Amino acid sequence: MSRWKAAAIHLSISAGIGLVSAALIFGLWYPPPYSHAAGADELVLLLLGVDIVLGPLLTLVVFKSGKKSLRFDLGVIALLQAGAFTYGTSVVVRARPAFIVGAIDRFVMVSANDLDEKDLADARKPEFQSSPWTGPRIVGVQLPKDPTERSTLMFSGAEGKDVEKFPKYYIDYAEAAPALLKRAKSLDDLRAKQPSAGAAIDTWLSKHQKSAGDIVWLPLTAPRASLTMLLDHANGQPLGALTIDPW
Repeated sequence: MSRWKAAAIHLSISAGIGLVSAALIFGLWYPPPYSHAAGADELVLLLLGVDIVLGPLLTLVVFKSGKKSLRFDLGVIALLQAGAFTYGTSVVVRARPAFIVGAIDRFVMVSANDLDEKDLADARKPEFQSSPWTGPRIVGVQLPKDPTERSTLMFSGAEGKDVEKFPKYYIDYAEAAPALLKRAKSLDDLRAKQPSAGAAIDTWLSKHQKSAGDIVWLPLTAPRASLTMLLDHANGQPLGALTIDPW
């Protein structure tokens, strides 16, 4: 067997693993349109680059039919590739969107690695005590009524850890929807703010058979980009997010 054929076989195996990984990442952990906003595209490029390039390239370099140390060399390459792939996957898993938190006048994407285990344990409901594995869960928050606790939360927010990173304040989204709906804005406001987004808005309305009056919106902030969360004007339920900068 030539080194080119060996590298091609290695490449095909790596590509198959890469395709399965990409399907899992984009289909489950980073569903669109959250994938880019969460930085999944960069993470996946790094992961697939390691998986598809590193192993086959090393195989191409070291492979020589009849070489005495070939089995050992290929074993080392396999271990290196597996180690790099495992590490890359762990980074992707830890950074996955866990919750989309409706807080006051916006939504905030919270990644799994943004949440401390202790804070998760303090959540009032069992479903908020761990980061979901089947895609981000949309929740609301209920601010504390105690003045001292509110003051503590305010200072924590100033230091970069705001209410959305405290699962003990999470509530079912339906409970938070009315308050968020009061802060939501019309699509006319979004068109005026982002004139170039008109085509994307019209396409979404046509696809979902909605009129502009049926929809309102709030900003959705995320690690890499901001999106626009569309809400039902009647009940405040999230209908989807558009890749439109709401600012």
